[in-house]
Amino acid sequence: MTEPTKLSVALRNETATAQLMADLALLVGPGDVITLTGDLGAGKTAAARSLIRYLAGDEELEVPSPTFTLVQGYELPPFPVLHADLYRVEDESELEEIGLSPLPDATLVLIEWPERAPSAMPQDRIDIALTHRPALGSNARAADITGYGKGAATVARLQALREFLDASGYIDATRKRMAGDASTRSYARLIRDDEVVILMNSPQRPDGAALYNGKSYSAAVHLAENIKPFVALDEGLCEAGISAPKIHHFDLDHGFLISEDFGSAGVIEGDPPRPIAERYEAATDLLAALHGKTLPETLPLDGQTYAIPVFDIEAMLIEIGLMPEWYLPDRNAPLSEAARAEFFAMWRELLKKPLAAPRTWIIRDYHSPNLIWLADRDGIQRVGVIDFQDTVLGPHSYDVVSLLQDARIDVPENIELTLLSRYIKARRAADAGFEAAGFAELYAIMSAQRNTRLLGTFARLNRRDGKPHYLRHQPRIWTYLQRSLAHPALSALRDWYLANVPPPQA
Repeated sequence: MTEPTKLSVALRNETATAQLMADLALLVGPGDVITLTGDLGAGKTAAARSLIRYLAGDEELEVPSPTFTLVQGYELPPFPVLHADLYRVEDESELEEIGLSPLPDATLVLIEWPERAPSAMPQDRIDIALTHRPALGSNARAADITGYGKGAATVARLQALREFLDASGYIDATRKRMAGDASTRSYARLIRDDEVVILMNSPQRPDGAALYNGKSYSAAVHLAENIKPFVALDEGLCEAGISAPKIHHFDLDHGFLISEDFGSAGVIEGDPPRPIAERYEAATDLLAALHGKTLPETLPLDGQTYAIPVFDIEAMLIEIGLMPEWYLPDRNAPLSEAARAEFFAMWRELLKKPLAAPRTWIIRDYHSPNLIWLADRDGIQRVGVIDFQDTVLGPHSYDVVSLLQDARIDVPENIELTLLSRYIKARRAADAGFEAAGFAELYAIMSAQRNTRLLGTFARLNRRDGKPHYLRHQPRIWTYLQRSLAHPALSALRDWYLANVPPPQA
């Protein structure tokens, strides 16, 4: 069994408590249990309140003590939180009545007075023992944090995070939660005087079990499993004249990074959101400029080198395999062995053309959530790119699809075609040999590949990761997929999809 990990922190005031709980909130998630112990008035509820308010992104959120209600629930942006107080519990059998036996799934649980039901506490948990420290000040406390079972690794990571923040000069900064993405990374804004920077927490972690020829999904399709690609590619993009955030501090071993904050001005507007013409034009021009360059395939990385992976046939096939693996079972349309073999055989043949095409950097998630508008800069540098750690070497058309068939917002077909023409015109102006019809075919193939993968990805995010909000994007992905399947080069694939793939539920 894993040995417990312990960390002691002196908390001189409520601000220090809020900073500690924000750091912990960055590292925990649904399914984790945090117990809070200490005498009456030791600050257990104050600590829980700080963590809940941080996750809510609301410093004024009312978080009452659950002494009388016993359990208080919060539906917060990242995940649900349950705050319990067992002080009035007289017998562990009462926990079933208040919804704590068994503990709820997919919920972060905070429990005060866990000693009232010791045998009901899980082996995997984090305990925070709070005690007064009047010698340090009237409101000072000590927090002795112990991680048990799986919680031991989290407490060790909390210690590494706080040492990183201390060494970089941000231990006393105010933390503000930022929305995460579909990955295991998490983010916070650090505010110090008039300076605002971004903290990235990127734990070394594969996405999924080793199910693909002994590799995790992330390894098989070349997704970043640590922070090293981000650091290397950040410098590479800046060298190529692209606005990527300047990195101030990083810890490659633990996966922490502090970078420039580009702000929050995006490239979309309205409700429902739609592209802002000038900003999408600049984002299109950026791709045309980048794709016209001869780019290196290896980059320097802290005295070493980083080799950008090649987006090979096996990676592409594993990606599209998410559709029969996750999407079709959800639609009650599993494939026969013969249909499955035909699916992969058709794709293997279709992908020969993009794999034979000239290669460039594929940023891969080049779409609205990851593009920041920098109005004080000029030209293509007005487009700030913030998500590029999954960059691979592959066909130029991929990122054009990512932008013009944005998975998160509707891009009307007339706007897609106008911007596609803009990209082709820019490429031909720089290279008279650029072949428009050939590029349009590669665009259709990579659109079908990407959108097939996304149907499966969003089904998996729902069923495996408990993120149902991604399902709302599936009808949009389906619309994009129908556009690409209309290309004559994909007629056989279109017929196969028509026979075997039902549309998503509205």
